[in-house]
Order: sequence, then structure tokens, then C-alpha cells
Amino acid sequence: MQKLIIILVVLATSLLSAQSNYEKGMQKAFELWGSNNPIEAANMFERIANAEPDNWLPNYYAAQINIVNSFGLSDEKQLTAQLSKAQDLINDATAISKNNPEILVLQALLYTSWVAYDGATYGMTMSPKVVAIYTQAEQIDPQNPRVVYCKAEWGIGGAKYFGQDTKPFCKELERALELFANFKPETPFHPNWGEDRTKMLLESCK
Repeated sequence: MQKLIIILVVLATSLLSAQSNYEKGMQKAFELWGSNNPIEAANMFERIANAEPDNWLPNYYAAQINIVNSFGLSDEKQLTAQLSKAQDLINDATAISKNNPEILVLQALLYTSWVAYDGATYGMTMSPKVVAIYTQAEQIDPQNPRVVYCKAEWGIGGAKYFGQDTKPFCKELERALELFANFKPETPFHPNWGEDRTKMLLESCK
């Protein structure tokens, strides 16, 4: 009986320790990202992903960093390498958590980066994929504020490009802001970004 108690205590301690290491690692990675060290942050998220094979979040954030930092790149080789890396990370996250609207948003943003880099080359092939992904994500979770705001921002970009009215998409941004006000992430490490960007886009709508 005593041996059993000791074993249970050891198991409980190791589980708490593992959880603590995960939390410490995630916090450190976010700190690195916040202090303008995205490469170091992405590397740390990847290390956490290797240690947490059943957790989609570290892969998600490593992919997000690569995608966010790809916008504005002018070197095609660097862009290709970065987005290829992001795609691998998205694939890994998707294998763990299928039909996840948060991961779908990242996939859409990855394609958007290609369109932003060279619309003439990638617009025809990537744009329909972006629209399809946002439609799928919205069907899965119509109350997800990132899905609504990112879909609206994509719509605004397309409307401006083709000289169309952006008002319907601006209304969607207002809806997204309401969803942000009521959104509660599952854990402190689950995605909770986009509200500031939504407010900024709404200001430009005015």
C-alpha cells in the first residue's frame, strides 16, 4: 500500500512538473515574441511541440510567427522557405486537431501572404482557396472572432482591388468586435489575438 502511494505521488509530481515545464516554456516563448525576438520564439515553440506531441498550440504559434513575418518580404527564396516551414507546422497542428477553425485561419493567412507578395502570379490560384477556407471555418465556428474578422479583412482587400463597396465587410468587422468582447479562450495559451487589428480596420472604414 505504501509503495502504491509512493508511486502515485511520483506520477502526480511528474505530471505537475511536465505541466509546469510546458507553461514555463510557452510563457518564455511569448515573452521572446513580445520582445521582438520572433526567430527565437518560433524555435522555442517548435521545441515545445516536440515535447508535447499531442498539443497543437506550439506548432500553431511557430507557424503563425513564420506567416506574420512573411508579409512584406521581397526575397522569393526567403519567402518560400518561411512559408514552406509554416506549412509543415500547420500540417503537424492539423494532424493533432482536425477541422480546427483557428488552424484554418492560419492556412488562409499563409495563402494570403503569397497573394500579397505577387497577386498577378498567385491571385488566381490562391484566392479561391482563401475564400473556401474562411467559408469552411465559419461553418465550423461562426462565433469565432478571428474567423469573422480575417474573412472581413480579406473581403475588404478584394473589394478595394476591384473597386467595390467595402461597407458590407465593415459591418462584419463590427460583428467581429462584438464577438471579441464575449470571447473566452479555452486556456491562457489558446489563440486570443485580433481585436486590436479589428479596431484599426474599423477606423479605416470610417
